[in-house]
Amino acid sequence: MAATIEHPPASRLRAWMLQGLSDMGKGTAQGPHAQPEPPHKGQRWWRVMCLTGVDYFSTLGYQPGIAALAAGLLSPVATVVLVAVTLAGALPVYRRVAEESPHGEGSIAMLERLLSFWQGKLFVLTLLGFAATDFLITITLSAADASTHLVENPHLTGLLHGKEMVITLFLVALLGAVFLKGFLEAIGVAVALVATYLGLNAVVVAVGLWHVVTAGHVVTDWSNALTTQHGNVLAMVGVSLIVFPKLALGLSGFETGVAVMPHVQGDPGDTEDKPAGRIRDTKKLLTAAALIMSVFLIATSFITTVLIPAKEFEPGGRANGRALAYLAHEYLGGGFGTLYDISTIAILWFAGASAMAGLLNLMPRYLPRYGMAPHWARAVRPMVIVFTLIAFLVTWIFDANVDAQGGAYATGVLVLMSSAAIAVTIAARKARQRGWTIGFAVVSAVLLYVTVVNVIERPDGVKIGACFIAGIILVSLLSRLARAFELRVTSVTLDDMAERFVRDTASRRIRFVANEPDRRDVAEYRAKIEQIRADNDVTAQEDFVFVEVTVGDPSEFEAGLVVRGEVLHGRYRVLTLESSSIPNALAALLLHVRDTTGCIPHIYFEWTEGGPFANFLRFFLFGQGEVAPVTREVLREAEPERKRRPRVHVG
Repeated sequence: MAATIEHPPASRLRAWMLQGLSDMGKGTAQGPHAQPEPPHKGQRWWRVMCLTGVDYFSTLGYQPGIAALAAGLLSPVATVVLVAVTLAGALPVYRRVAEESPHGEGSIAMLERLLSFWQGKLFVLTLLGFAATDFLITITLSAADASTHLVENPHLTGLLHGKEMVITLFLVALLGAVFLKGFLEAIGVAVALVATYLGLNAVVVAVGLWHVVTAGHVVTDWSNALTTQHGNVLAMVGVSLIVFPKLALGLSGFETGVAVMPHVQGDPGDTEDKPAGRIRDTKKLLTAAALIMSVFLIATSFITTVLIPAKEFEPGGRANGRALAYLAHEYLGGGFGTLYDISTIAILWFAGASAMAGLLNLMPRYLPRYGMAPHWARAVRPMVIVFTLIAFLVTWIFDANVDAQGGAYATGVLVLMSSAAIAVTIAARKARQRGWTIGFAVVSAVLLYVTVVNVIERPDGVKIGACFIAGIILVSLLSRLARAFELRVTSVTLDDMAERFVRDTASRRIRFVANEPDRRDVAEYRAKIEQIRADNDVTAQEDFVFVEVTVGDPSEFEAGLVVRGEVLHGRYRVLTLESSSIPNALAALLLHVRDTTGCIPHIYFEWTEGGPFANFLRFFLFGQGEVAPVTREVLREAEPERKRRPRVHVG
């Protein structure tokens, strides 16, 4: 009974929701039921390839149909162009990303390092909006295509027709429920699904090619029609480049491939700073996945184009969104076709799991660190609920339609790939690698062209991306405002001189003077002390230590604090420190001194000129403003017990 009173159901629910959250701040403890996440053990690269492969390879479920709708008879030629861009452009780019960002952060982290201050944060938030578009549309599009395969199965068509929305929402909810429960052994499941799915696709491709060979007229009919429609080869390539943006879904998977890097085992001698084995094996992962997908893309686009009547690709047709399933049923019978449908539904659903894992890896990596999300955003379960609800909304907006979501998906993929190409171009230029710089610049230009054309032709993608960006920025700024007075210094370290200053003054009363460094000459410090003594009626026998804070990047939120001591002009003791916020740095120093010495320190300020609103904006944006009241407010929030709170004096 006593245990029940101490930990009521609400507390247990909260602890369960925040399980695994190791860095909660004051007042947000995990509770007695929270357990840390188990340490991760790396896996062989080919097994991890299957984890990204459930996203990448599962696009075979809908890519041939989308290609046929976009390019018609030209689909195989356009797919060859897609494969050329994949192998000659996207693959080299992401192999370089794996080198430059070996911990799974991807191109966003590379670009983050190039920009500082608020413009850097806003740029990252914009890229996160497109990343959210990519991953969330992966969840909803894959679930929608899985429901299409289920509904269009000949044995179930009469029972489930018209219920695509309900089935899609159920699959999304099931995905969220699995992640709320705890997703274990994901790689093992991915290996089984990918092996089964690729094996079944290999059978369909082999049978399809056999029918093409044995019925030779289909190739002749296709080539004659293609020549009549487009003329010579150059014209075909030109038209393929025009329709290429509509096939961009076939490029998906590279961003996920880099995101899963931390799962790659690498070599025993790998370190966090130099994971050479992990980088090498991730390059193998990316290359193998790209080669496997390229073979399947070309083969499947060819057999579906020459063997399936064009009308079947149209909305309502039996091959719409499930071209390979159509061939499986047509040439291998209902039993094999149903098995193929089950495998496709499973891998498409698991592609949503891969995307959910990508979201859970990406968003907490940035937003809480920027102070642009509450502490609970670092926990898995609350974020799963948020992402699942957003996926419900996206599914409803697009009416669970695969074709309608293609533009939004392609936009997210292409923006991220373009940013990756630009990032590696800059990295190669900094490394003075002229050849790679030119090559990556060409790839960047191609991807930017494809992105712009895709946005013009299918603006729904950028609209959805803009909604995600606006939502992320709005929530981020509101969160930053709500956490403005939070103590956000992660650690305080004093050098030997600073320790000596604190130790010497602790024998009496610890008195600090907050000083904005100007000329730092004798007159400045003498005038400051005289003013403090006069304003606060402090006797000449009392001793002071100056504290001077230099603002670094005020857009940063959390950071450690290093305090250095120095003696100026032979008599004035000064503690210097750098931080993103003067009030937070001062509050953290005062609390650290109190905790290490057992004495309550005092700090003295002057009032700052200017209106309160203008000063708050200066504090919010630039870490300065009216320092005295904000320091006191940070101390009040960090230490609720008034007797133990450091004293703030303003004159």
